[in-house]
Amino acid sequence: MIPMVDLKAQYARFKDEIDTGLQTVLSECAFILGPNVKAFEQEAAAYLGVEQAVGVASGTDALLLSLLAAGVQAGDEVITTPFTFIATAEAIRYIGARPVFVDIEPRTFNLNPALIEAAITAKTTAVMPVHLFGQPADLTAIQSLCERHGLHLIEDCAQSFGARLQGRQTGSFGISAGFSFFPSKNLGGFGDGGLVTTRSAEVADRVRMLRNHGSEIRYHHDVVGYNSRLDEMQAVILRIKLRHIDEFNQNRRRVAHHYSERLADLPVTTPFEDGLGEHVYHQYTLLTDRRQAIMDRLKAEGIASAVYYPIPLHRQAVFAAEQAGVSLPVAESVAERCLSLPIYPELAESDIERIVAVVRAVWATP
Repeated sequence: MIPMVDLKAQYARFKDEIDTGLQTVLSECAFILGPNVKAFEQEAAAYLGVEQAVGVASGTDALLLSLLAAGVQAGDEVITTPFTFIATAEAIRYIGARPVFVDIEPRTFNLNPALIEAAITAKTTAVMPVHLFGQPADLTAIQSLCERHGLHLIEDCAQSFGARLQGRQTGSFGISAGFSFFPSKNLGGFGDGGLVTTRSAEVADRVRMLRNHGSEIRYHHDVVGYNSRLDEMQAVILRIKLRHIDEFNQNRRRVAHHYSERLADLPVTTPFEDGLGEHVYHQYTLLTDRRQAIMDRLKAEGIASAVYYPIPLHRQAVFAAEQAGVSLPVAESVAERCLSLPIYPELAESDIERIVAVVRAVWATP
């Protein structure tokens, strides 16, 4: 069996170090906002090239608290992509704001900067691009537009830890950014976890207060906050893996480029690297008119595959009423044809060749 991601292989490599670190936490019983959370925040901030990093309970919370700390309120509009995991739009809705979906670029699948301006209204307060599948969005164009219109740029970096754009890390461009440490992410923990990054001490302080029940001083609560703290045990694991993130991402690129070279002559569209930044391939996603046939053949051979994402957000039932009549043709077309193949740093060359052979066999069969 070849899974979409092999978490066991990565754990086996770092088992002794992780187990020792976790045992230390258990022995010291410093579980909430302990020394490893503080150290991880500092180490992550240094790696990402930002002044501040604040650990929170999940990637979804990282986006929610980023929006709140930026001052986005109920009734505001936030422009974002329809082709992403629903957490991006959920975070907007949690505070009573409205997600405004703008279509995507056909090759990168990221938010199309050329279409954003037409969607701006008097209620627009922020733009939230997603660095989808690990490819940086065109932040040069988006940041310029935000500055021109006085809008907050909040990056969704859930899939892009370690991706660079013009020499800078994603998560270092906007007023803030949200990262996810879900186990399958490029930098993944052993449960949920997230991070808010910002260059603003004021935003960071606001997030720290919001994550801890609206409190800066124990039992003194200035606002209604949240219970959204990165767990100390997750921080231990993330500190260990952070030291290897560039290696992880380089190996993901190795796998992706191997796929693309071996599939280049087939009637499929392999992932496009736009050259603006470094793609870190959280997913390897191609486009094909024979998606189900490929998935069926892979499954028969014990190989996983997945569709990220089969239904664009503007077509989801939860948004049906407010998105009635909205047409975003590129996102809709991509959702009908996208297919993701297994990708993780430990994927062996022999397994890559096996996967490629199974995909190629779809066209070899009469």
